[in-house]
Amino acid sequence: QRQLVESGGGLVQAGGSLRLSCVASGSIFSSSVIGWYRQAPGKPRELVASITTSTVTNYADSVKGRFTISRDNAKNTMYLQMNSLKPEDTAVYYCTADYRGFRLWGQGTQVTVSS
Repeated sequence: QRQLVESGGGLVQAGGSLRLSCVASGSIFSSSVIGWYRQAPGKPRELVASITTSTVTNYADSVKGRFTISRDNAKNTMYLQMNSLKPEDTAVYYCTADYRGFRLWGQGTQVTVSS
């Protein structure tokens, strides 16, 4: 059983928007720092954004001002609102949770931004 399940990826034109969602099983999110990573072809996986249990956020410089991370613990769900998308945002996006000493990963969702 997968503990983290992402959705919301797809194909969008440059300048467009997408919202990614990640649903966790049980109450994983309520006690975890959670975040989004991405990996483009031929590149290492990189942190996009994270949010603590007290909703302190952190963003990669490349997405500041364009992406917004949020969490809804009652729904065990995390979101990544992505605006003003660029072709260089094309990647597989992964949901993560630091839970009880382990980093959990989702299966990833593809985001493709066409120019």
